[in-house]
Amino acid sequence: MIPWLLSFALLGELLRARKEAGLSQAQVAALMGTKAPSVARLESALSSGKHSPSVATLRKYARAVGKELIIQLK
Repeated sequence: MIPWLLSFALLGELLRARKEAGLSQAQVAALMGTKAPSVARLESALSSGKHSPSVATLRKYARAVGKELIIQLK
């Protein structure tokens, strides 16, 4: 998959999970132990393809929205 396309797919999954959990960026940030601008930057960076978040950050986000991060190689 093209790297920027992968970023958009990941962003879509994160946003969908946050919406399903009924959480705002600020609420996700609090659950992650960070501040709302950090979550906004994470989501924005994925939409622009300019930044690749760490697996640890993605794992924290997933836990905050009640999900589990699973990475697969195909």
